[in-house]
Amino acid sequence: MSNTVPPTTDAPLYPIREVSRLTGVNSVTLRAWERRYGLIKPRRTPKGHRLYARSDIERIERILQWLNRGVPVSQVLDLLDQPERHQSSEICTGDWSSLYRQALMAVDTLDLNHLERLYLQTLALYPVTACISELWQPLIIQLEEQWDGQPGTSLQRRCLESFFRTRLGIRLYHASQTCQGPILLVDTLPGDEGTLWTMMLALAASDRGYCVHLFDAPLPFSDLPLARQRLQLDAIVLSSGQAESADMIRRQLPRLAEQLDTPLALCGPVARIRAPDLKGSNVILLGDNIPQALDRLRPVLGNGAPLAP
Repeated sequence: MSNTVPPTTDAPLYPIREVSRLTGVNSVTLRAWERRYGLIKPRRTPKGHRLYARSDIERIERILQWLNRGVPVSQVLDLLDQPERHQSSEICTGDWSSLYRQALMAVDTLDLNHLERLYLQTLALYPVTACISELWQPLIIQLEEQWDGQPGTSLQRRCLESFFRTRLGIRLYHASQTCQGPILLVDTLPGDEGTLWTMMLALAASDRGYCVHLFDAPLPFSDLPLARQRLQLDAIVLSSGQAESADMIRRQLPRLAEQLDTPLALCGPVARIRAPDLKGSNVILLGDNIPQALDRLRPVLGNGAPLAP
């Protein structure tokens, strides 16, 4: 094989696990980019293990830049080879638009098999951040608007929640075996009818290297100080897709933030809607864009264990 590693080389080479840590792209996705699309071509040891040069890592970073701008993975190869020619061209978002329509239809018709295929396909080919920003978060926003006050939609909501809860539970379990990042409790405010926003936040946080505790139902505020102590939490992040009650936002949350000896943060539409009510409090407002919310949370935690980029 032409790309087999020679017996000696001065250039540093990195195993796939280290490349995954450096770039934030999981190993399954790296293999898919190589096998399906030829985006990267790592070298191989005599035993067949992949090794990546620094140039491969830089190429992966350029791939991420294009994907985060909405370019379908099937079109990235041409852009990598001719970056100047395409730099100012219009970004094609056909793949995401199609995936969005399919996911919306799958939820509407309760076609969980199709939803499963979409879930596996997107996470295999795209970074988690891109999947959330381009597909799952817009889908949840659209569904929340459709379901608001409409009778007969609880079945769709519960099926989608159950779908994500099962798959996210498996993902969080495996991530916890090797996780060394800050420990987060991600929970839902009691006024929200569901947990979709919270689960997307947990998915994104786990991908960033946080150790995530996620519960099936909201903990009472009175239990959060004990949870902080017993679980050795570095932060508590509460989420909701609803505005929540004025009393909870204006009185209970600020009081809770004063009782805790760890950061208390708020994420989701509630953080945007209720921002004026929490001005001057100790509650940290992360906004309703999940990837950006985690960017805002990171410096709040200070110098902890290293996180994924």
